[in-house]
Amino acid sequence: MNPIKVLFVCHGNICRSTMAESVFTYMVRQKKIEYMFEINSAATSREEIGNGPHYGTVQKLRQEGIPLVPHRAVQMTREDYEYYDYLIGMDTANIRNMNRIAGGDPDDKIYKMLSFAGSGRDVADPWYTGDFEATYRDVVEGCEGFLEYLDLLDNK
Repeated sequence: MNPIKVLFVCHGNICRSTMAESVFTYMVRQKKIEYMFEINSAATSREEIGNGPHYGTVQKLRQEGIPLVPHRAVQMTREDYEYYDYLIGMDTANIRNMNRIAGGDPDDKIYKMLSFAGSGRDVADPWYTGDFEATYRDVVEGCEGFLEYLDLLDNK
């Protein structure tokens, strides 16, 4: 079985998408289904390329007992669109920029994170809000919704 390839995307790839990558990786490990996935994250911009995760993301994940996936910011490419099965953006601007980078979404692979939770809301951007708690709640809600969408969430 080929792994389900997932790319989480935000503007800079140091806050939200890195948090989502770490949270989702943790969730699938807890369920012992990590073998089913290849998980990564990327940016739509070049501003933070090469930088590690934002200290607020690192601190929030540590507080929640979730291991940080080692990561340096990279920019999404057109090749990523071809490679990944799901490209999950954190907000409306990310979706617009992901479509621009990919040259459109003919294969319907681009999704907004909270759409998996039945919401059109954007994932709160802690770069502007400073509220990593709200971002974490949004990310968990989106990741749980994504697992449910894939029919992999145990409703115990």
